[in-house]
Amino acid sequence: MPGVLQRASAISRVPFLSPGRARGAPSELLFSLQTLFQSPEEGWQLYTSAQAPDGKCICTAVIPAQSTCSRDGRSRELRQLMEKVQNVSQSMEVLELRTYRDLQYVRSMETLMRSLDARLRAADGSLSAKSFQELKDRMAELLPLSSVLEQYKADTRTIVRLREEVRNLSGSLAAIQEEMGAYGYEDLQQRVMALEARLHACAQKLGCGKLTGVSNPITIRAMGSRFGSWMTDTMAPSADSRVWYMDGYYKGRRVLEFRTLGDFIKGQNFIQHLLPQPWAGTGHVVYNGSLFYNKYQSNVVVKYHFRSRSVLVQRSLPGAGYNNTFPYSWGGFSDMDFMVDESGLWAVYTTNQNAGNIVVSRLDPHTLEVVRSWDTGYPKRSAGEAFMICGVLYVTNSHLAGAKVYFAYFTNTSSYEYTDVPFHNQYSHISMLDYNPRERALYTWNNGHQVLYNVTLFHVISTAGDP
Repeated sequence: MPGVLQRASAISRVPFLSPGRARGAPSELLFSLQTLFQSPEEGWQLYTSAQAPDGKCICTAVIPAQSTCSRDGRSRELRQLMEKVQNVSQSMEVLELRTYRDLQYVRSMETLMRSLDARLRAADGSLSAKSFQELKDRMAELLPLSSVLEQYKADTRTIVRLREEVRNLSGSLAAIQEEMGAYGYEDLQQRVMALEARLHACAQKLGCGKLTGVSNPITIRAMGSRFGSWMTDTMAPSADSRVWYMDGYYKGRRVLEFRTLGDFIKGQNFIQHLLPQPWAGTGHVVYNGSLFYNKYQSNVVVKYHFRSRSVLVQRSLPGAGYNNTFPYSWGGFSDMDFMVDESGLWAVYTTNQNAGNIVVSRLDPHTLEVVRSWDTGYPKRSAGEAFMICGVLYVTNSHLAGAKVYFAYFTNTSSYEYTDVPFHNQYSHISMLDYNPRERALYTWNNGHQVLYNVTLFHVISTAGDP
């Protein structure tokens, strides 16, 4: 039956080692931002199963980051049977060695018995005392033969029992092989791993899904003041793991560019960019080699190109508030927030015409012109922070401890819903929260700490055309 696979996948990826290794980690253990954590404990889980009107088979499953046949009950039974077969084989080897030894003994005794029989026939009933004693001694040598024959009988019974056990095991193995297919256990394991690799590659290409969970925080570094932002380029190739760091929320001009995440952790191997115009807020983003930020005391968007160290374009957002007119709940000149998700560049802000409610605008990254805007109806001053995933704006209800993802606005349908996705605000004051679609992680600046969160997305993946 042709099929469409719908997949609920925990895409949990954090570009670091562990919460306890944020500082001073050995360089040989540091990975690029493409080397990411996943959840090895999760198993395959079937959510639903149905048949589409066109006759295609549909299922929804949780695909773990790594699983093998060992998690399947029938595979465990197969492995146990294989162990039994190995034990039986070892027992047969022991019996073979023992019977070979006994056979050698019986053959030597056979020669002795023939010699005794010849002497008895030649004696014709008359034996001297000396000859009788010799014969008696030879007969004594034959006494252990009885115990050897008894052992032969016991070994014969054991062989019969082992033969029956092998017959039963063969039947069980044949049944499991028929159920699982005409493949060996190792072959099945390799096939499952190959399938998982295809599924994860598919998830990498498609990527979009609905946010269903946020992991515990992973602290990368404690650096700078209470407010700031840090980020990687969402459009850079996987080998490019540069980190940009901007301390403070107003009138800043200094941007530090670290060569790798490891260098950022150690505070080494960085260059400095001095922006020609100061920034306001912390809602900056690096996209395809350029920094997008709000020019201080204006509603102007600036696109600064790192390689040429020049401003490529700048443009005002029509009607956008600035200079703490419509900031997030924590203030900090956070009137304008720029974001990048799987579909491109976004601006989140507020206008007087929208009565202080959050406006989401899709921007052309080349000209900075507004492509389309949506009025979400959510008051910006009541929002702690916000981020975009797959064209959906997610808003937190606070920047303090106890915050959760409370509101979601779907730009594809111009609709919204209230959500309840908690996350742990470890340092109690978030002043920057952005989603990175390349890493599928949330980057946060939390009270002078640079922190990452995994995200869990619900994915729908079609594989009807796969071979």
